[in-house]
Amino acid sequence: MKTSPMLLAAASLLALAACGKKPPKELPPPPLDNNSAAATNMPAEAGPAPGSQADFVASVVADRIFFDTDSSDVGPQDQATLRSQVAWLTKYPNTRVTIEGHCDERGTREYNIALGDRRANAAKNALAALGVSPARISTISYGKERPDALGSDESAWSKNRRAVTVTVQ
Repeated sequence: MKTSPMLLAAASLLALAACGKKPPKELPPPPLDNNSAAATNMPAEAGPAPGSQADFVASVVADRIFFDTDSSDVGPQDQATLRSQVAWLTKYPNTRVTIEGHCDERGTREYNIALGDRRANAAKNALAALGVSPARISTISYGKERPDALGSDESAWSKNRRAVTVTVQ
């Protein structure tokens, strides 16, 4: 006796349908919407963790200062930025920071590493002069290796001549 392929397919589908899942005894709760956190006594999102890099960036005027070409002098316009960093560092006395020195793409790698080091140390010395313990501050120079802005014009170069303060986690 020959069995037709159509009959085999129908029998297979019938067998699979009989093996269906049983429904759960209890359904999970519906997903929460953005306004239901208060109704369920769950803590609402409170922003960045105190003392974190995100808190630092959100709390200070800026996390970086900028320099003129071939200079490591901290300008008067950057004093407000550094004072706001000092206020935050005073609030979190156990937090350490690293100051990263950066340069634009012009100059040799060796020259820019040395210039980035002078810029990082200038920022460190300015923070120390404003009351932050130098033991809490380390420095590193990236020279021209980590540009913030790409391009070969003054607009890009001015953004890359910087010292950036980063919290150590």
